[in-house]
Amino acid sequence: MARLVLKFGGTSVGTVERIKNVARRVKAVVDAGNEVAVVVSAMSGETNKLVGYCRDIAPLHDAREYDAVVASGEQVTAGLLAIALQELGVSARSWAGWQVPIETDGAHGSARIERIDTAEIERRMKEGQVAVVAGFQGIGPDHRITTLGRGGSDTSAVALAAAMKADRCDIYTDVDGVYTTDPRIVEKARKLDKITYEEMLEMASVGAKVLQIRSVEMAMKHRVRVQVLSSFEDKPGTLVVDEDEIVEQELISGIAYSRDEAKVTVLKVADRPGVAAAVFGPLADANVNVDMIVQNVADDGKTTDVTFTVGKADLALAIKVLQDNREKIGFRDLHTDGNVAKISVIGVGMRSHAGIARQMFTTLAEKGINIQVISTSEIKISVLVAAEYTELAVRALHTAYGLDAAA
Repeated sequence: MARLVLKFGGTSVGTVERIKNVARRVKAVVDAGNEVAVVVSAMSGETNKLVGYCRDIAPLHDAREYDAVVASGEQVTAGLLAIALQELGVSARSWAGWQVPIETDGAHGSARIERIDTAEIERRMKEGQVAVVAGFQGIGPDHRITTLGRGGSDTSAVALAAAMKADRCDIYTDVDGVYTTDPRIVEKARKLDKITYEEMLEMASVGAKVLQIRSVEMAMKHRVRVQVLSSFEDKPGTLVVDEDEIVEQELISGIAYSRDEAKVTVLKVADRPGVAAAVFGPLADANVNVDMIVQNVADDGKTTDVTFTVGKADLALAIKVLQDNREKIGFRDLHTDGNVAKISVIGVGMRSHAGIARQMFTTLAEKGINIQVISTSEIKISVLVAAEYTELAVRALHTAYGLDAAA
């Protein structure tokens, strides 16, 4: 007998028929002799509709009431799935986040889980009851409903698996695993049998949308084995595991991309200590996340240009913050470009192999693709290129690193 947490995303529970299909899949896992908890998202499109209601009534709405509204989508799904399971003869009960309880901090709209009391759920699971838990939500220190941010049901599932010491957390979605790159761009993309936490974290952070970043961070911290698999096809998925579980590690595991990037260049800033703090401090105070950064000394040796990237959604705010602090920073001009994309090569094999960066730069040069910004980590190299070269760059790099599936 294994203890499993199964998570089903919005597409998987998008209609009543799909909820019935999920119930049949859960029943099969229960019939195999497993203890099961299920975490569900809202039905596809439901959260966007609820968010729209809040914005239509008041663009600057109370975040606490916003959470009360948008958390209702998951509660509907949890109740419907519990009913569907009962119709199949499976003992089941739905749980809202506050009923478990899943205790969070008070950051409404982007709360972080602090503690989960699983005693009652575990007691019922041992008696054969399936716990159907509403994802994406918890209860704050003021006893109000909180939500974990978009995609937060993944985090709910991994956190519940960690708290219950589950053998595995299965994330059911509309894809059948983690691929070496986006199969919509590269037909020869391969599904990976296994991928390390670190690689999955890097892929999630640079554009791959298979798993939410915070869920991967939590899985890595608590060593929760995660499996990504399809809700619609009965086939093996991809296991996200510790590096020690992968016997033969590939040099490069994947190519990721993100079109949600904008480039900002602050021109002619005085080249003196504290200039970086003057530029990036106000951005941090405004919660603008900055990614790639390059600083160049100008020809006169007295000024510098600072180039960095932000999410496209934050570009307008970043421009306003910099303009508001122009006198303090002392820059001459500001240039922005929203027509860029970030391309990343990811693999733990980089730690022990030289020449990965050279291969990337050579491949892009051969395709006539100019690199605007470069950033690296221990297992990732990212470059910023013009957006129109996104697909060409991804295909070329996928082939160059030997990731194409055999014909």
